[in-house]
Amino acid sequence: MERKSQAKPILFFFVLVSALIETSYAGDIAIYWGQNGNEGTLSDTCATGRYKYVNIGFLNTFGNGATPGLDLTGHCSSASNGCTSHSDEIKSCQNQGIKVMLSLGGAAGSYSLASQEDAKSVADYLWNNFLGGTSSSRPLGDAVLDGIDFDIEAGSGQYWDDLARSLSAYSSQGRKVYLTAAPQCPFPDAHLGTAINTGLFDYVWIQFYNNPLAQCQYASGNTKDILNSWNQWTTSINAGSIFIGLPASEKAAGNGYIPSDVLTSQILPTIKSSAKYGGVMLWSKFYDNNYSTAIINTV
Repeated sequence: MERKSQAKPILFFFVLVSALIETSYAGDIAIYWGQNGNEGTLSDTCATGRYKYVNIGFLNTFGNGATPGLDLTGHCSSASNGCTSHSDEIKSCQNQGIKVMLSLGGAAGSYSLASQEDAKSVADYLWNNFLGGTSSSRPLGDAVLDGIDFDIEAGSGQYWDDLARSLSAYSSQGRKVYLTAAPQCPFPDAHLGTAINTGLFDYVWIQFYNNPLAQCQYASGNTKDILNSWNQWTTSINAGSIFIGLPASEKAAGNGYIPSDVLTSQILPTIKSSAKYGGVMLWSKFYDNNYSTAIINTV
């Protein structure tokens, strides 16, 4: 009897301590690949074991009657059908449990959607040429990508929601089409706000960089702005998982770089308490020399 009376206070103590410990969620790292021939192959990128998601960028010409164009600078030329060799690399990544997306848009290119019908036409093209459909001219060969990433940084915000709905509808054909988005940190994003509001996006990696005037990114030791912005995004949008998107080095962006020790000690411990936390997105593989290695055990 005496032993039981001593055990009760001890048990209560541990229950109390457990309740006071803030929940912390584990995350993964997403990376962009395809914009520099010196960043290594896609296979090498996946073989590092550091990335759970790879966005191949970019399909930067499409819509409004334009002939779709894939730009994998320094890696291959889709115009001469030279990018089909990446098919086996994509499959190798997927066999390692890595999801591989095709990223639309980017900072440079010629892309827009003219109407709902145009959005449906682009969705059909993406399905047949990169996803589960069939075409005689698949730019990346017969590999079936896991989904489509929206990195829309030009034009208006019209009809991207229609594109998302049309792509999502293809999931009913047996294989899920993952939808991801890379909005800028000012909320709501001027181009993707309406699309993200559909609630169809599985992963949203917010670009907390190259927006110095918006007070939504890290600067000169100030973590307040980026944490406030993170809270606004995570409490305002309906998405599967939300990632903090960062430049992988000081040279990767004009501003917004966060030293890895600051990220792991001052930012990740706070944002990982969000149930929507998914991890860290990095731009890009070319610039990621040691950054992902430095943060991976904390992500």
